[in-house]
Formats: sequence, C-alpha cells, structure tokens
Amino acid sequence: MPISKKSRQTPSSTTTSPIDPPPSLSSLTKPSKPPQPTTPSLPPSLTPTTFTDTLPLPTTLIFDLDYTLWPFWIDTHVSPPLKPHKSGTHATDRTGDTFAFYRDVPGILWSARERGLRLGVASRTHTPELARELLKMLVVHGPEQQGGKGKGVRALDFFEGVLVQIYPGDKRGHFGRMVEGGLGEKGKGGKGAKGGGEERFKDMVFFDDEARNRNVETELGVCFRLVRDGVTKEEVDEGVREWRRRRGIRGVEERGELE
Repeated sequence: MPISKKSRQTPSSTTTSPIDPPPSLSSLTKPSKPPQPTTPSLPPSLTPTTFTDTLPLPTTLIFDLDYTLWPFWIDTHVSPPLKPHKSGTHATDRTGDTFAFYRDVPGILWSARERGLRLGVASRTHTPELARELLKMLVVHGPEQQGGKGKGVRALDFFEGVLVQIYPGDKRGHFGRMVEGGLGEKGKGGKGAKGGGEERFKDMVFFDDEARNRNVETELGVCFRLVRDGVTKEEVDEGVREWRRRRGIRGVEERGELE
C-alpha cells in the first residue's frame, strides 16, 4: 500500500492550512512499510475516457512527482542506491523497500503519448538526480506487452526534455523555464516558436497534490488539478474537462443537460 503522507508529518486539515510550507527534511522519518509495486499490464480501462471522446484535448499535461505519479517522497523515503527490478515496474533501495508508480500512471502515460500529447514534470524535490534516476529505471509497458513481453519504454522517455523541471523552488519558476526553454506550438519547439507565454500556459493542465502550487493557475493561467491520492484516469478526465470548460467546450453529457 502507498506510504501515508502522515509519516512526513504533513499539515492536517484540522490543524494547519494545506498551503503552508512542508517541514524541513531533518524532521522527517521513514515509514516501516514500503509502497507496493505497480503491475506491468496496461488494461484498456486505464485509458482516460476524454482521450477517446473526439473532443479537443490540451496539447500538454504536466505532472508533479511525489504523491502524484508515485506514492512517496523521493527525497525522504528512498535510501539510495536504487536497484531496478528486471521487469522495470519497480525498484528497491538499499533497505529493500520497493518504489513504483501509482497503478493508473503507466496507462495514462502510454495512452497520452499515443494521442500525441506532450508530457512534462514539475517537481520541487530536494533530490532531483535521484528522481531522474528512478524515472530512468521504471519502465512502462503497452497493451501488447501484457505479461512482461517486450522491453517497454523508460518512463523518463515519455517526457520532453524542456518539460522536465525537477529542482527545489516555486512551481512558477518551473513553468517559466519550460517556456524560456522553447515550449511553443506542438511540433514547433525551439526559441523561435510562435505564441506568447500566456497562451502556451493556457494549453497546459497541471496535476499536483499540493494546493499551494495553484499559483501557477492564478498567476500564469495554467489549468490546475489538485489530486489527493495520486493521479488516476478519473483525475486526468476531470483535469481535461476543466480545461474544456474554460474554453467553452462542452461534452455530450453537458450539452444534454442544457437541452
């Protein structure tokens, strides 16, 4: 089961605001139980329904890492060095604890790439190199690779280079570097890409577990989706639907309600 956030003494809803900064790393303790590894299979049911409903999609999906793509803090719960499992679905640290993605994540990444969506990471972890190392170790298998057939694709390879921003700091800085690094119209990357930063931000959906990072929405215009228990296909659907609502795009069910 995923590591509980309480093991890091995060603010609770009854005592402290969720937008308060986290405690220093020195005050954190490692839990006794590691998270469970994900499975290598990619059932069709893990594809977000908004990816196949024929309505417009945002060009770019950005994800936080800790408690968004995987159920732990990479800078707190992992004791390096990491060792990948031969299946590529998880890795173990020097204490034998196991680390992997949330269950729906492989299906989301695979199906997003199949539809030509750009994928990125915005993480404020204090151990960026360790986070990148784990992303290189974890492997995503497609639906034709059920039962471990085929090598799959490294998780890091699903994300575009300029869209991978992993370092401590305000998330606004992460998104700013994405644009400065050449994030432009799809298929037209590079510093000469067309479109201002504001318009490019508006074509992004960002999934994160911390409410304080909503400032990328209020100040930059990025569509923000707060996730509490890791990214699921339902969370992706809700994020995409919110992006559509902001653009005046109504789904079939919404049009039916208004008739």
